[in-house]
Amino acid sequence: MSWRFEGVYFESCSCDTICPCTWSGLTAKATLDRCRALLAYHIVSGDVDGVDVSGLTFALFLDTPQVMSEGNWRVGVFLDASATDTQAAKLGEVIGGQAGGPPAMLAPLIGEMLGIERVPIEYREEGRAHHLRIGDAAEVTVEDFVAGGHEEPVRLTNVFHPSNTTLTVAPAVSARFSTFGLEWGRAGESGFAAPFSWAA
Repeated sequence: MSWRFEGVYFESCSCDTICPCTWSGLTAKATLDRCRALLAYHIVSGDVDGVDVSGLTFALFLDTPQVMSEGNWRVGVFLDASATDTQAAKLGEVIGGQAGGPPAMLAPLIGEMLGIERVPIEYREEGRAHHLRIGDAAEVTVEDFVAGGHEEPVRLTNVFHPSNTTLTVAPAVSARFSTFGLEWGRAGESGFAAPFSWAA
């Protein structure tokens, strides 16, 4: 199987301001007893074995121990309801890690799959703001943080992350999640944004 995705990503997690899991390569403790995160991926251009998946969005929900490198993650997937059955099947293979690439690097950390939900997903970018709505399960806006009159936003570089090694710091403006039985989310919690480019 060969595939490629080019697009934009952002996430919001339950940690305060800048998630320690991210800058430490998953070795530092989250700021709460568990880390809950939603990672959203909008595919601007992509295909899986010749099946065009451009314009589709998917999101991963993570519920992990305080130290993420310990594994035993609980993971759920939200898949764009506008995908055809063929597109959904192909995306599922990639997201599940069976097709190699960055998703496969997470597979050893997953202890429980919570399921895949096909729901309407709206992904929108407006200036420095990134907005996601997933049916009734989630609505979140994060915004790239610009400090003290600088033109460019604050970025973390050389990080160990499946989306990109450089992440823009983008705290949540608003965040409300009801994901696989868990209610969470608040303004000000940690967030990041970046372009992503995956292939295998």
